[in-house]
Amino acid sequence: MLDHVLKPLSWLYGGITDVRNLLYDSGVVSSLRPATYTIAVGNLTVGGTGKTPHVDYLVNLLKQTGPVATLSRGYGRRTRGFRIVTDADTADTVGDEPLLLYRKHAEKPGINGGDVLVSVGEKRAEAIPKLLTIRTDWRAIVLDDAFQHRPVRPQLNLLLTDYNRPFYDDEPFPGGRLRERRHGARRADVVLVTKCPDELEVSEQQAIQQRIRVYSRAGVPVFFTGLRYGSPVSFVETSEKAGNRVVLVSGIARPEPLEQYVKTHFDLVHHLRFADHHRYTAPDLERIVRVLPADGTVLTTEKDFVKLAPLLAETGADASRFHYLPIEITFLSGEAEFKKIIEQTGPDRFNRGSVGVKKS
Repeated sequence: MLDHVLKPLSWLYGGITDVRNLLYDSGVVSSLRPATYTIAVGNLTVGGTGKTPHVDYLVNLLKQTGPVATLSRGYGRRTRGFRIVTDADTADTVGDEPLLLYRKHAEKPGINGGDVLVSVGEKRAEAIPKLLTIRTDWRAIVLDDAFQHRPVRPQLNLLLTDYNRPFYDDEPFPGGRLRERRHGARRADVVLVTKCPDELEVSEQQAIQQRIRVYSRAGVPVFFTGLRYGSPVSFVETSEKAGNRVVLVSGIARPEPLEQYVKTHFDLVHHLRFADHHRYTAPDLERIVRVLPADGTVLTTEKDFVKLAPLLAETGADASRFHYLPIEITFLSGEAEFKKIIEQTGPDRFNRGSVGVKKS
């Protein structure tokens, strides 16, 4: 019965997004073509494809040859408009993911210091010119969660799809989790299948590529990435190493792979699951401490760390038993080829047309 109700709604939603995309594709609605090399990272589904670790990877790669700016809308923040992330910011003012990127990459005090500037702005077409007034020699501007943000036309569009829930097996909202119909993948210049198991067979990779290429443009490269967790890092620098008995705390879209990793490498006592981008409160902290064994350690994600650490400081709670798991992506194969694509300079490799800062 539910399918009969939701399928027509999915068709309607997909039709609306088709019309919107047609208006942009035909030039009826204009879009900004930045002069600076701009990379958009996004997906067709709602959350959970690992965008932030991939943005982190891009920043690490690109900042080796010049200054890099990141721009996201700052999901979950309580502010509006364009904003440069600084030491004074919190998840409430800029969002948890931009704050995480800032903590990882900003190396000096001042205006976001170092080689990386992290910024937020829900209207990217207005924010990008502001970034270019700060400096004009950006190596690249990386747009987080911008595949559907049609007001900006980037030089490179990276589409991420979760191995565990690929876009080609999904349906538009509300019957599924797609933000638009599957053929939106035609805008992608590169497709990355994320959260893959390390042992993914070449034959299965080829089968997945064939399914993707039903919807993507001919010749678009497809890469496969997995997640690699580092050793737990204490919230307190002088704290002892994490113990083996852990309470896992997560506020991410799809915590199942994380839970499986923790089960494999630790004695998982309890997993407290919160919604993606959850804003932690004192009662949440009390709940965490209540289920924590006397010899236990709280283990969480980097994204949750940037929200839990200030709360611990604010409440005066003991932070020595709290640790987070660093995370990075790893390529199953083809990393050198991917780097060559990302490190492109000069004329557009994929998209054609003017590269000036103007409406086109």
